[in-house]
Amino acid sequence: MIKLLYGTSNPAKLQHMKEMLEGLDIEIISLNDIDNQGTIPISEAGNNPLENARIKAIAYYKALRTPVFSCDSGLYIEGLESERQPGVNVRRVNGKKLNDNEMIEYYGNIASELGGSVKAKYKNAICLVFDEENIFEFDGEDLSEEFIIASKAHPKRIKGFPLDSLSVKIETGQYYLDIHNKDNCDDEYKLAKGFRDFFFRTVLK
Repeated sequence: MIKLLYGTSNPAKLQHMKEMLEGLDIEIISLNDIDNQGTIPISEAGNNPLENARIKAIAYYKALRTPVFSCDSGLYIEGLESERQPGVNVRRVNGKKLNDNEMIEYYGNIASELGGSVKAKYKNAICLVFDEENIFEFDGEDLSEEFIIASKAHPKRIKGFPLDSLSVKIETGQYYLDIHNKDNCDDEYKLAKGFRDFFFRTVLK
């Protein structure tokens, strides 16, 4: 069993990663499991998800000297001009950090502007650092998630995940919040396979 540190203190992200990697000979721990970690300064100043994942993973490795991986994501909206693409700054618009309700309103308005609904994609990236000489990273289509942003929000809200209220499955037109059997969700299977394949190539080869 290989133990890897996931560079996050978010319990939901940790649980999601554990679920995706279930059955692999990898034990995932988070920053919350590290004693005396202190405050590790992280400057997420990258221009894309891969740059941010790399920045975080290398910073955590240098501070903790243990094999660590970090992930990051960016949002890209079809038909939206490049200067307005959220990218890695999903919550920050014109220098202001949006709260959950402001995000729902802002992205709902973009969908309305672009015809009432619009196709979008989350591009995810991962960087794994074993040591200074062994750094592996990936941001291919295997880790992307395509969906529709609707102009009308679902009445349900999940704190910290506001865009879930606007996210619609392309194939069925269902809000993701109405899809209860996540085990049969093609999108979740694709994402999990992408991460599993990455760890097979880098850790379990």
